[in-house]
Amino acid sequence: MNILILNGSPRANGNTVAMIDAFANGAKANGHQIKVFNVCQKKISGCLGCEYCHTKGNGKCIQQDDMQELYSLLTEAEMLVIASPIYYFGLTGQLQCAIHRTYAVGIPSRLKKAALILSSGSDDVYEGAIYEYKQIVEYMKLEDLGICTAHGCENKSEKKLAELRAWGQKI
Repeated sequence: MNILILNGSPRANGNTVAMIDAFANGAKANGHQIKVFNVCQKKISGCLGCEYCHTKGNGKCIQQDDMQELYSLLTEAEMLVIASPIYYFGLTGQLQCAIHRTYAVGIPSRLKKAALILSSGSDDVYEGAIYEYKQIVEYMKLEDLGICTAHGCENKSEKKLAELRAWGQKI
């Protein structure tokens, strides 16, 4: 299966990346193809709401930025993993921009499954991000394969990373 992981963390060696790596290693061990798209290292503008994509653009966004690379990856993905640290009770702004821009292409035909990986300093801050994820899963009619969270000292702990590797292997 082709798994696309949207990394919404701006920190190259942060907690979210450690979680992504553990999950990806488990999934690779089960023969899956993994592509990690580092949203925060790309130039992706917010949606203009101009409707060009649905009127004149035939599913193509009028903005020509690094989102073009993500559109290409989405057409091949069979599973989408959204991964983010929690910033002010939600996903990072950079990740939000990328998610909003998927409006141009609608629901990719091969995409069937989804999962969510969240990292934070506190355990009582996930509600907004989880709500948005569930809305995406419902709208795109994806099979929800679960949510993994880590907070405080769980971040980068061997126990949590082993849990993520095992989760990736089960997929």
